[in-house]
Amino acid sequence: MIKSLMSLAALTLAASSTAQEAEVAPSLPDLTMEQETALRCGVAFALVQNGKVAGDASVQDYPEPGERGREFFVRTTAQLMEQTGANREAVGMLVIREVKSLKNDPQALREIMPACMMMLDASGL
Repeated sequence: MIKSLMSLAALTLAASSTAQEAEVAPSLPDLTMEQETALRCGVAFALVQNGKVAGDASVQDYPEPGERGREFFVRTTAQLMEQTGANREAVGMLVIREVKSLKNDPQALREIMPACMMMLDASGL
């Protein structure tokens, strides 16, 4: 399951928004503030890690989430499926929504990363 979720994350981050919007979207669950925050941070870790690997200068000043960030993302998406009853496709759409939100607001990543790193540390990963 973890491997398939990591694949989902990789595909989601690389997916074209046009192709995704053309598909019929599954019903998305309502998330609690805690769930939304964890998902947003998990996506932020994935964006930062992918940016660092790609040499994106805009993310080089952030700490590298590495394996801890990846595990945080995987656990968060698995918990969302368990807690909400959402399937992988629905969670994938939630991830895409967060990716778009963070990419559309250049300041958003800068604003949330300190709190997300604290959340990562507190997670014990």
